[in-house]
Amino acid sequence: MSFISHARAGLQRRFGSMPLLLFFVFLVASCATRLALLAGAAGDVDWAAVPGSLALGFAYDIAAGLWAIIPVLFLHLVLPQARFLRPFSGALKAAVLAIAIYLLLFNLVAEVLFWQEFGVRYNFIAVDYLVYTHEVIGNIRESYPVGKILGALLVLTAALLFFARKTLVAVLAVTDPFARRVRQVLSWSVAIFAGWLCSGLLSTEAFRNQYNGELAVNGLYSFAAAFRNNELDYARFYKTLPTGEVFRTLGHLVAPDTTRIEQPRAVKSPAPEKRLNVVLISVESLSADFLAAFGNRRNLTPNLDRLANEGLLFTRLYATGTRTVRGLEALTLSLPPTPGQSIVKRPDNAHMFSLGSVFQGKGYDVRYAYGGYGYFDNMNAFFGNNGYRVVDRVSIPSERIPFENIWGVADEALFDQVLDEIDESFRAGKPSFTHVMTTSNHRPFTYPDGRIDIPSHTGREGGVKYTDYAIGRFFERARSKAWFHDTVFVIVADHCASSAGKTELPVERYHIPMIVYAPAHIRPGKVDRLASQIDAGPTLLGLLDFSYPTRFLGRDILNTPEEDDRAFISNYQALGYLKKNVLTVLRPKRQVAAYRVDGESRLTSIPVDQSLLREAIAYYQGAAELYKGGLYRNLP
Repeated sequence: MSFISHARAGLQRRFGSMPLLLFFVFLVASCATRLALLAGAAGDVDWAAVPGSLALGFAYDIAAGLWAIIPVLFLHLVLPQARFLRPFSGALKAAVLAIAIYLLLFNLVAEVLFWQEFGVRYNFIAVDYLVYTHEVIGNIRESYPVGKILGALLVLTAALLFFARKTLVAVLAVTDPFARRVRQVLSWSVAIFAGWLCSGLLSTEAFRNQYNGELAVNGLYSFAAAFRNNELDYARFYKTLPTGEVFRTLGHLVAPDTTRIEQPRAVKSPAPEKRLNVVLISVESLSADFLAAFGNRRNLTPNLDRLANEGLLFTRLYATGTRTVRGLEALTLSLPPTPGQSIVKRPDNAHMFSLGSVFQGKGYDVRYAYGGYGYFDNMNAFFGNNGYRVVDRVSIPSERIPFENIWGVADEALFDQVLDEIDESFRAGKPSFTHVMTTSNHRPFTYPDGRIDIPSHTGREGGVKYTDYAIGRFFERARSKAWFHDTVFVIVADHCASSAGKTELPVERYHIPMIVYAPAHIRPGKVDRLASQIDAGPTLLGLLDFSYPTRFLGRDILNTPEEDDRAFISNYQALGYLKKNVLTVLRPKRQVAAYRVDGESRLTSIPVDQSLLREAIAYYQGAAELYKGGLYRNLP
């Protein structure tokens, strides 16, 4: 007997044939998945570091495979003991193997599609997908030929089983005595425990290229980590300062008669208030580089380009995150992002100080309008419990809807409903604040036929151009309204179309536009100052010359010193603070790093500036403490 045969026989005695076979299949499938993702990222990875990615990836695969094998171990231990199943044990083992292979192939396809969309392995987005199954499954069915994919995977599974049939027959025929199976399960248990201990040593932080780091991890492993770390406690995982120092560092945000940041401070305007209607349109996935003002020459946004020329265009505004709920959080609460999940989706997020609460205090009708079902991403609960009247898919009459997909009605139908809502407030003699969230610029990128020159369901460019068409149509209809000339329109993105990049926080993938349009009241121009999405609300209120008590950590960038300009960019774990062309990054395990930003796309590692680090910690720690302590509440 050869050495390999001896080794195989020894492994089978120690670990059993069936669990060992499935563990091997898991490793092969995981490696195949990694190679498929590598092929898709060939132009983005650092090829010199690819061997390290593959080696570390194999270690992650082993750790994930050890956990994945646990249900099989249970079957391996108890199945042969059930006498009535003993005659069918071979068939049941074959069925388990076939199902495992099919699911691993399915996961391979799912990971490739997820990678194409987000440029990362499974993360919090994938966890959310398990919660909102109706929208997600519907989106997948409308975006991809699901039936053909599932059928092809079934054929591929059958083919693999056929070509490996001799080996499988030999493996499935092995029936170990119960005592040996107990020893085998104990051996696996030791291996699983050792794998769990060693998995804590695995880290991708050595990779400077983010794609290499993402390739190294195992998708199922990262999914489990995302599920476990849905919310990260800032004080436990990140570098901190004494609370008093946090408040002193944020001194410009503290009322002059107190050292407590949770106390409201007064914003005073020397000019009379402009009690104008406000329409805030947060546009799904509107990256700055879609607009001609930022160099795009494909004429995707003719209406937005015209509004940018006729309004006030903010050219250096950055989104705080990569999800709609992060954009809504920033625009509504004017808070830097806290690590983990957005506050929009967390508990204890009712009765918070918000942009809506400021307008409500001024006697405005306050509403949130969304073309989908507002239970998605907890929007109904968040806005409804914070003083907004929610207008969602349920509120829009069916005869008004020319088209809808799984995410909601076509944007034009949503905007028509918004016109009626503002009309209602106008007839009642009340000013209104309406926050509108669009949906059409989202996969599957489908919309009514005949609206634009790009056919529906052909890709992102069509989604962008149709959304632009719907906004242009909205403005055309709004111009005929008696309230139009006394309305301020704000158009801003919720986040960029893609967040993937070679670096952990690719600055260019957070660059979004903001346009303020009110020709009768606000002079057109360009604001080239660095700003954050959390500054949109305070800046809008400044343009209206509002005086109000505030808790906002955002600032009116038109009425504050330019040397204080900064922006916040984050993913679920890395928290970035951009100031003076330096990106300071806070990471879990109390790690910090700093990079010089050349343009937007090139980051060069530099020593950490302690002053900028102190500011970064103060903002992020301050936001976390305000939320966790229940201090960011609406004012009485």
